[in-house]
Amino acid sequence: MKRILLTYTLAFALLPVYAGEGGSPPADKSLPVDYVDPFIGTTNFGTTNPGAVCPNGMMSVVPFNVMGSSENTYDKDARWWSTPYEYTNCFFTGYAHVNLSGVGCPELGSLLLMPTTGELNVDYKEYGSKYKDEQASPGYYSNYLTKYSVKTEVSATPRTSIARFTFPKGKSHILLNLGEGLTNESGAMLRRVSDCEVEGMKLLGTFCYNPQAVFPIYFVMRVNKVPQQTGYWKKQRPMTGVEAEWDPDNGKYKLYTKYGKEIAGDDIGAFFSFDTAEGEQIEVELGVSFVSIENARLNLNKEQEGKNFEQVHAEARERWNDDLSRILVEGGTQEQKTVFYTAMYHLLIHPNVLQDVNGEYPAMESDKILTTQGNRYTVFSLWDTYRNVHQLLTLVYPERQIEMVRTMLDMYREHGWLPKWELYGRETLTMEGDPSIPVIVDTWMKGLRDFDINLAYEAMYKSATLPGAENLMRPDNDDYMSKGYVPLREQYDNSVSHALEYYIADFALSRLADALGKKEDAKLFYNRSLGYKHYYSKEFGTFRPILPDGTFYSPFSPKQGENFEPSPGFHEGNAWNYTYYVPHDVYGLARLMGGKKSFVNKLQMIFDEGLYDPANEPDIAYPYLFSYFKGEEWRTQKETQRLLAKYFTTQPDGIPGNDDTGTMSTWAIFNMMGFYPDCPGLPEYTLTTPVFDKVIIRLDPKWYKEKELVIESTRQKPDALYIDNVKIGGKKLNRFRITHDELVHGGRLEFSIR
Repeated sequence: MKRILLTYTLAFALLPVYAGEGGSPPADKSLPVDYVDPFIGTTNFGTTNPGAVCPNGMMSVVPFNVMGSSENTYDKDARWWSTPYEYTNCFFTGYAHVNLSGVGCPELGSLLLMPTTGELNVDYKEYGSKYKDEQASPGYYSNYLTKYSVKTEVSATPRTSIARFTFPKGKSHILLNLGEGLTNESGAMLRRVSDCEVEGMKLLGTFCYNPQAVFPIYFVMRVNKVPQQTGYWKKQRPMTGVEAEWDPDNGKYKLYTKYGKEIAGDDIGAFFSFDTAEGEQIEVELGVSFVSIENARLNLNKEQEGKNFEQVHAEARERWNDDLSRILVEGGTQEQKTVFYTAMYHLLIHPNVLQDVNGEYPAMESDKILTTQGNRYTVFSLWDTYRNVHQLLTLVYPERQIEMVRTMLDMYREHGWLPKWELYGRETLTMEGDPSIPVIVDTWMKGLRDFDINLAYEAMYKSATLPGAENLMRPDNDDYMSKGYVPLREQYDNSVSHALEYYIADFALSRLADALGKKEDAKLFYNRSLGYKHYYSKEFGTFRPILPDGTFYSPFSPKQGENFEPSPGFHEGNAWNYTYYVPHDVYGLARLMGGKKSFVNKLQMIFDEGLYDPANEPDIAYPYLFSYFKGEEWRTQKETQRLLAKYFTTQPDGIPGNDDTGTMSTWAIFNMMGFYPDCPGLPEYTLTTPVFDKVIIRLDPKWYKEKELVIESTRQKPDALYIDNVKIGGKKLNRFRITHDELVHGGRLEFSIR
């Protein structure tokens, strides 16, 4: 990391600071950071956003444009909505601080910061503004509010944000709204520290229908100029009858101009009013913590002391370029490089650090505050990320992956369970399966072993074997252990999806048990992993739900569940999206289907008839299954290239649906480099056609012997698609799969493409 940083120090010194020039990236795009387009994935339910954030940073500051106007295409209060920003919307109501990227349930996205001019108005439906001239690059966002003639700019450090507002002449205001946001929770507190500073907290949580998964966010906010006036506001409850006569503000926003102590409520805020000169700039700093107000102030002082907006932005940009430079590419089009580095950018947003600068963090499912010596991570969307994100982190960012695994084990120490879908110290239990198991096993199998593997095995064995009534990860474990499958006991109980996830987890656990010399355990879990065979229906040639009496569910249609409609036995998909989801026993599944020919033909039919869902995790590894069969590898190469070109573009809709905390983006990254980890927990990759002529992956010498992995592609013609032969370390590879050890120790992976 230090080597790369030094390499680009001079380059950064020669570059303009974009914030002072509207945020526009240079035309020559000489650095990896210049190729990132944060607007990719900001519509078509990609749920990414163009806000300012540092790699794996706690703080993100994002334009909030999903409420307050009928002119918006989408409104957070009118439908299920999970992102603070939508590209096609037009009504801006401030900057949200600490947000989620690529997540399907609404949460966080609060502490709304808004500049206005003219008469003070604290009703967001009235103070919101249309905007133009959006600019975004890693660590920076800017727009121009047409209602107020105000230019807004934001940047971030790992735990703090900075905003710069350029005002016209006249009355100007800065508003901090604690009553609105993306979260489903309400309630906040504000306290004035000085004319220029406020502090407080807001309650967040209830992610994905979990009403008890709530937690506070603490903050400190400062303006860099003394205002003419400060105050609070609070939305008063509506009154009727005689009571209404007591308060002329009933049902309205009440301004508190002479009260300066604490204030609390569901819909409160603070305002700072100024008499600005033409072009006057005011900077606003905001620090956050999930531990305390004192720590929020500590984070702010530590990360921003003595820095102005330009310095914060320059450091954020440098952080991003340093991280993105772990992989350098040559060849390909400008558009392909933009897709690639933007995907890298999305990969590095979550999981993000949770601890404050002093190492303190909220313990898992506890009111305790603990201290870590390394990085404590949060936002473990593991049902998504166990499939490819952690495999890429293991290869390219092993120092982060090992700390994520240590975080997962600390969660077990604190809570008694490994995480399923953890959010800021709360287990939301979103989605299904036992996804920590393949992540930890995969990491250990690839040589990253600087963690307590015995404790890890204890935790994994617990969730794999405890009865359902005691099992947080596998509530239907009684059926699973006794029958070998999970029967359909309620019409929409996702039983098949549950079992398929357990099979993958148990396969990974069997491999670890075998490596640790636990032969009986290995046999037990491996045999369990083959239970998928129960679900295969010869009548339909697909998996099919099974009733408690052992008979198949009827009436049944393999297509039921398209477009996320409810489907008996399956979660977010249908039988076609799940039937090939047996990456640990591809040959066994092929035998079940009648052999290679039947397997391949049916799989090809899924692609040809549009049954493949590029945004659905269970089937994203489908294209690589062809390569398990000699002579069919070309199908993998054809489909991956077709899917890349069709679904991953430089447009705002250039991700095929929800990015799922970087999972979709990671699919693109791997494929563009020419290999993919199609079986979680198995340290192997399937090879496919690379997009670039040359890829250089910088390897961390602490974890890998080689300094770099070079992937080179020689094409017989510019549009060549199919792999003719492959060499690793100068030796011909007579297969289209490669182990992790072969890859990282080979030094050079060479493709000849015809």
